[in-house]
This record gives sequence, structure tokens and C-alpha cells, in this order.
Amino acid sequence: MTELDARLRAVVDLIASDAREYGGRHEYDGKIQDLSPSGVRAGLAGLGQGDEPDDAHDAAHLKVFEEALRVQLGELELHRKNPLIHVSNLDLACYDRDYAPAQEREQARARHLALWPEAVRHAIESLDQLSAPVATSLLAGVKGLGAGITDDKALQAHRELVEHVERATTEGSPDAALGGPALARLMGASEGLEVDLGRLAERADAERDRLMARLAEGCEKLGRKGENPLDVARELVKRHPDADGVIEAARIGTEKAIAFTREKDLVPYHDGECLVGLAPESRRWGMAMMSWNAPGEPDGPSWYHITPPDPSWPRHEQEEWLEVFSDTTLPAINVHEVAPGHFSHGRALRHARSDVRRLLHSMSFAEGWAHYAEELCVEQGFEADDPRFEIGVWLEALLRVTRLACAIGVHTGQMTVEDGARRFESDTHLAGPAALSEARRASFDPTYGRYTWGKLVIMDLRDRYPGSLQQFHKAMLDLGSPPLGLLDGIL
Repeated sequence: MTELDARLRAVVDLIASDAREYGGRHEYDGKIQDLSPSGVRAGLAGLGQGDEPDDAHDAAHLKVFEEALRVQLGELELHRKNPLIHVSNLDLACYDRDYAPAQEREQARARHLALWPEAVRHAIESLDQLSAPVATSLLAGVKGLGAGITDDKALQAHRELVEHVERATTEGSPDAALGGPALARLMGASEGLEVDLGRLAERADAERDRLMARLAEGCEKLGRKGENPLDVARELVKRHPDADGVIEAARIGTEKAIAFTREKDLVPYHDGECLVGLAPESRRWGMAMMSWNAPGEPDGPSWYHITPPDPSWPRHEQEEWLEVFSDTTLPAINVHEVAPGHFSHGRALRHARSDVRRLLHSMSFAEGWAHYAEELCVEQGFEADDPRFEIGVWLEALLRVTRLACAIGVHTGQMTVEDGARRFESDTHLAGPAALSEARRASFDPTYGRYTWGKLVIMDLRDRYPGSLQQFHKAMLDLGSPPLGLLDGIL
């Protein structure tokens, strides 16, 4: 592993949990980031000092991340508003992957756990602007950090953090909106772009209409012409494996997605191993996620983690959870998480030529790429004899574009969370609690429209790229996970 120069190190120190898990920088194992107000100020003060990288793209990429951190932690002070930043700092699931001998990882985990009282003290000191909606939405996730913990001091610290977040559910401000200018600044600074939220909302509406038309075409291929496409979708998602069969279905689907991606040569690298298995206990709040073999680690397997419903849940809750893994939607999720989506992207990151490209990941590009990969597979003929695949892709895309619309609406004050839930019910196959849950996510994840935003930027660029599809994909992925505003450089 190469030693980081001082300028890049200052950035990586402020994203330590991401650098450890997704970049494979295990010098951060067994350590926490100082997220107290004074610790954050000190970290920000260290940004931008030292020579720029010689490579023009790397220099621009690094500057975008420096500015993004100044906005996130300086101007907007999100560490004072959002527990997720502190949850990531405490999270121990990063040690569950087999990137090093088990004893070494267990020792690092123990050192990390011993620092929980300090990290919680910093979190409580910082989280003085925690709104009631954000606290309510994230309380279960904060509680989940304690799963499997037996250390008394760590558990006491965890209880103190839970109590702080619980108090905010009733005592915090009822308004979680950042405001339009702040949301535009947050999105734009992170991607090296100027963001016009009004135009982006119009683009989201146009994309919603395009996707609805494609969904209707897919239903027609299935012999359901003239029926409401969302009603057809709500019927289709009820056909799914049982809880015991979900992981095997994902494993079979993963093999198909990897084989198709290799056959069509859709990504520059087809190496590596992707295993499919049950998510670690501390990550079972997520239904499906990729844990890739990070760029800074020895070559090893990546894990596609699946979480079946807990058998102790009420029957209707298990059924709603399993609908995510339906015969219609699971194949699209496999493509997104594995190939040519996140797993393939993770393999490309291992080949990136600089630490800047390997470590500083634009999430709008990363999620935009994986979302683009779904529609790419429709275009290239994956599962062409089964219309349910493309129907699943359009359903997933409608969820993502509705997130973009709701994020803009909620944070500009044009929508309440309840309005957002109604939008999910009218524009997606979700209803009731599931639609409300998606709308609530806008309050604590204001950039969760990044999937659609990133996809649209990639598709626009593809229309202007002069080379082949394979050349286009390689040119992008050679940049690592670049800020969207720098993608034009491949032209």
C-alpha cells in the first residue's frame, strides 16, 4: 500500500470510515475519526495544504473533494444534523470481511470498540441541531449498532447515544429541510457542478414519464396491454422465492449477470470473484448490498450480501420484505449490485492508476453507474426472452427518479414528507408504509436522488462520446469514481 501525500491524507482523514472500508486503507483499522466540533474544525483547517497532483484530472478531482468537505462539514455542518455520519464512525461491520487474518481483524475491532465512549461523547457534543424527523427516521439504525455487542463500557456509551437521539424525536425541530440553496450547494460542491434544482426537477418529471412509457411497453410484451402498468407490477412482485431460497436465487442470478457482462465485454475488467451470502448481523437493515474487495487490499473475494426477512417478524412484514426479491425485481438488483454494476466498478477501481482515483469516490457516479448498468443490460438483450427483467428495471428506475423528485421537493419546502409518500404511491408500485418509508429517507439522505442524477449525466455523455460503447465505459472507469462535473474530460 502506497503512503499518501499530505494533501490527500488531509481529505482521507475526514472520510476515514469510507477510506477504511471502500478504499481498503486499513491504517484506519481500530481507530475513530474526531467528529467533535473542534475535531471537525481542525480537520477542515488542514485541507488544501501542499502540492497538487501532477495529473490534471487528479488535481481537479482532489479539489472537488476538498470543496465538498468544506461545504458538508463547514458551511452546512452536517455532523451537527445527521447521526449517520457518527453511525459510520462507530460501525464495526467493516471487520467482518476477510481482507486480513481473523485474529488481526478481531484485534482491530476490539481497539475500535474501546473507543466507542470517546466517539459517542463527540457525537453527542456535535448533534445539537438534530431535527425530530431525522431522529425518528434514524433511531432504529442507531439502536442497531448495539447488535452483538457485549462490552459494558461500549454498551453504556451506546445507550447514551440512543437516549440523545430519542430525545430529539420529541424535542428536535419539526423541520428537517435544508432549504433550496443549501441542497443545491451540497449537491453541486460534491460533484464539481452548478446545480439548478428547478431544471433538475423538470428533468426528473420527464424521466418519470419516459419510464412509465417503457413500463407500459414491458407489460404489453407480457400480454398485459391495456392494464394499469403499476397494478400489473404490484401483482408481479408477489411472486418471489421463499425466505430460504432468496440467497440461492441471488447466487444464480449473479452468475448469469457476470457471464452476460463478460460475453458482451461491457466493462474493462472481468477478473475477481464475487461470493453471495447472508449479510453480517450489523448490516441486516439493508436488503442487498455489495461489499467489494477494496483497492488497497490484497486480491480477494467481494461479497454480495443478501438479507432475507427475519422469521420472527409478523407474516405480512416478511411478505413485504420478500417482494423486493421478486422474480421481477431481483434480476435488476443483481445487475445493479454485481455486474456490470458495483462489483464490476470495484474491480476497475483496483486498476485505477492513482490514489486519488482509488480513494475519492463520487457516490453520484458510483450509484449512477450501477443504475445505468440496469438499463444498459436491457439495451444489450439480457434476459430478452423474459419481459419481467425489463419491467423490474423500469420499476427500480421509477423508485430512483421519485427519490430525486422528493429530495428536491422536501428540502425546498415544496413538499411535505406526506406529499412525498403520495408521490411514491402514484409513481411507483409502493404503497402505504413502504411509500412513507421512502419519503422519510429524503429527510436524512438529501442527496438520495443521486442514482437518477448520475445515470442521466452518464447517458447524456454517452450520446456525445465519439468511440465505441466499450471505449466509453473504459474511459469513465479509468477515472475511478469521478465527480460528475469532471466526466466531460473523457471527451
